[in-house]
Amino acid sequence: MSTTTGTLYIISAPSGAGKSSLVKALIDSEPHVRVSVSHTTRAMRPGESDGVHYHFVDHAQFTGMLEQNEFLEHAQVFGNYYGTSQRALEKTLAEGIDLILEIDWQGAQQVRRLMPQSKSIFILPPTLEALRHRLTSRGQDSGEVIEQRMREAVSEMSHYVEYDYIVINDDFSHALSDLKAIFRANQLLQPAQQQRHLGLLNELLA
Repeated sequence: MSTTTGTLYIISAPSGAGKSSLVKALIDSEPHVRVSVSHTTRAMRPGESDGVHYHFVDHAQFTGMLEQNEFLEHAQVFGNYYGTSQRALEKTLAEGIDLILEIDWQGAQQVRRLMPQSKSIFILPPTLEALRHRLTSRGQDSGEVIEQRMREAVSEMSHYVEYDYIVINDDFSHALSDLKAIFRANQLLQPAQQQRHLGLLNELLA
């Protein structure tokens, strides 16, 4: 097992900002980075798998876990519940793996209070028009639902000031490069490098 502890990254964004696509591209190219798989009460969507995209549970199971204090954070979004298993998260970080939490600003506030050493990233769309276009082009929601999501997006984006980093997803490849740069820079911080290269440092200073 690695002696280097992984870093917890909180990534938030309004629906339609491209967060999921950016995170998938990041983990596909960075083997030391994983995404935390949350528990949710929402229904499974086409193409999703239990245990891969989410741990899909019913309300009774979720409530039971909540009563046992098993969640690091939890939130209700669009009538569904989402939560992060604290035990699974701590186990992954202890293995030296960087872990991404894709959560909204409410969950981010909870996690920052409990794990202040975490890093947080907010992904923004280039314009409101671009956000509306992305939501509409999915072809999944009615006009009424899209308007609701737009109102929620404006409310969520007002919390960007609480985050360490801001990434604007205008050009996808540029936004992905910005995201990778954040992860790379944090890997080069002195405490992380000291853990990773302690033998070398001791040898250099002998």
